[in-house]
Amino acid sequence: MYKEKLKTLRENNSLTLQDISKLLNFEKDTYGKYEREYTTMPLKHLNTLCNYFNVSLDYIFNFNNIPNYENSQKEINKKLAGIRLKEFRKDNKLTQVKLAEILNTVHTVITNYENGKNLISTPFLYDICKKYNISADYLLGKIDDPKYFK
Repeated sequence: MYKEKLKTLRENNSLTLQDISKLLNFEKDTYGKYEREYTTMPLKHLNTLCNYFNVSLDYIFNFNNIPNYENSQKEINKKLAGIRLKEFRKDNKLTQVKLAEILNTVHTVITNYENGKNLISTPFLYDICKKYNISADYLLGKIDDPKYFK
């Protein structure tokens, strides 16, 4: 999902696992597990790294080779992310139940995302974006364009 990009960015900036762990206020072992994808990094922390390295989530996820977008917002807009997820779902004629099925979860999870109660999980965001060629940065309200990848 993101391990190669994170490791490359860290090494190209001559940073250690310890340096990144301090930035994110983690134990070194915790960040190491995230970088190796033994566990999935929450979007909140992934976004912090994107901001630190000045790259987009789409770049980290290997959806494109554009390191960053003009006019990109630094923060994830949870409310706008919910609105855009719902818009995406309706554009693709998916019910909450169907999207939940695709993501192997329950529809109340989708409801909570769409209502802005919870931020979408990293694996669910990645799966949606990869399957439907939609920008993670767009879905999270960080950019307005591009919406879809070509």
